[in-house]
Amino acid sequence: MAAVFPAWIMIAAFLFEAAFAMGGFPSTLKLERRIPLGSHGLELSQLRERDRLRHGRLLQSSSGGVVDFPVLGTYDPFLVGLYYTKIQLGSPPRDFYVQIDTGSDVLWIGCNSCNGCPRTSGLQIELNLFDPGSSTTASLVPCSDQRCRAGLQSSDSSCSSQSNQCSYTFQYGDGSGTSGYYVSDLLHFSSILEGSMITNNTASIMFGCSVSQTGDLTKSDRAVDGIFGFGQQSLSVISQLSSQGVTPRVFSHCLNGNNGGGGVLVLGEIVEPNIVYTPLVPSQPHYNLDLLSISVGGKVLSISPSVFSTSSNQGTIVDSGTTLAYLAEEAYDAFMAAITNAVSQTVRPILSKGNQCYLITSSVNDIFPQVSLNFAGGASLILNPQDYLVQQNSVGGAAAWCIGFQKIQGQGITILGDLVLKDKIFVYDLANQRIGWTNYDCSMSVNVSTNLNTARTEFVNAGQMSNDGSSLDQTRITIALLLPIIMMLTGLLLS
Repeated sequence: MAAVFPAWIMIAAFLFEAAFAMGGFPSTLKLERRIPLGSHGLELSQLRERDRLRHGRLLQSSSGGVVDFPVLGTYDPFLVGLYYTKIQLGSPPRDFYVQIDTGSDVLWIGCNSCNGCPRTSGLQIELNLFDPGSSTTASLVPCSDQRCRAGLQSSDSSCSSQSNQCSYTFQYGDGSGTSGYYVSDLLHFSSILEGSMITNNTASIMFGCSVSQTGDLTKSDRAVDGIFGFGQQSLSVISQLSSQGVTPRVFSHCLNGNNGGGGVLVLGEIVEPNIVYTPLVPSQPHYNLDLLSISVGGKVLSISPSVFSTSSNQGTIVDSGTTLAYLAEEAYDAFMAAITNAVSQTVRPILSKGNQCYLITSSVNDIFPQVSLNFAGGASLILNPQDYLVQQNSVGGAAAWCIGFQKIQGQGITILGDLVLKDKIFVYDLANQRIGWTNYDCSMSVNVSTNLNTARTEFVNAGQMSNDGSSLDQTRITIALLLPIIMMLTGLLLS
């Protein structure tokens, strides 16, 4: 045993020195079992091969890994007014910044020779144009491709018999638009697999190559390279990857409303015990929910249920591509009256650039009531004052807080944008056709289930693995991955 002791001291010293330098280490390490390798005659190379085979079985039996993307930007309309992420496409891979948009389906990128694509961005990011000719793995998508034919059914694609090229034209609610053609190329990403393994992977996806942009898409102040549509139609990336078995048919985000924004975006299920779920309204092109009522300060507002009913031109939509939140006219008027009545004895209401604002000298949490959006299935989305108010400026030492909800006149549409989505975990469980949420500090890492097919649930830290994430969380992930190897070596030395 004397010969082993110095080696154990060296391993322990290495562990605690590394842990201390890299930001902390668990105070107790529990060794569950030793493997007396000598009695079994197994070498490390044999164990590695056995693990490799087991990992192969895990990959085949799971519903795919969890894909983690960095989140940049903020909801604050006076700073950025959008959340975006960085993806890698092509061979060799190139970086592209794209807006996170649950209100559309298709991923598209500005391409070379694009008319109207901005070349610079006020977000202090370097914009890139995708060039299919410079990627060795890129190919044009013909009309005969089954993905193109599937897109025809949802109007996400179109075809010309003359060119045999699958193309698209999109118009957004703000009047902006883009058109182009589809290409197929590799998406590069990091996956978290069962057993907390982190691997670099690629998958072939079809995405739009924009050759024309109009409206606000041409402006440089908040320009990004494109839009990352997270809708549930067949051409969305989440649908393409889940159909290939690369990821589960669920994605989640947690958009940070404080400290400069950012947050978590994963193709996978964030698991948190307080999440409540409501069913998706079936057969809708967007993420429509069945909103039943609105409560202010615990009192249900007198709004006809028909205002919230879902049809071809009305309903309640979850849309991360919208900065603020919008209510149908009747619901908005009742909401504004209830808020003003609740604070009329405490604050001074003013109009600022057509917006209803209030001059406040203390905390909004001490003055403004809590709001609850009540959905089918008993799920309520609880809004604190910062979830429906936006701080605009200061007037004579008092802060001006304005109602962030906007009125949609003549339409029965309610849109839940980043203003109310921020500071909450949102889970889009497409496999079970439901959406869930809970309030959460989105500057923290989250638990993510890596297997949706069995009762067994494994959790890993996600959202902080990229170069844009927390170095402390990266260190903890690295240590967690090394621990099984260290424990095995410890058992070797002590046997």
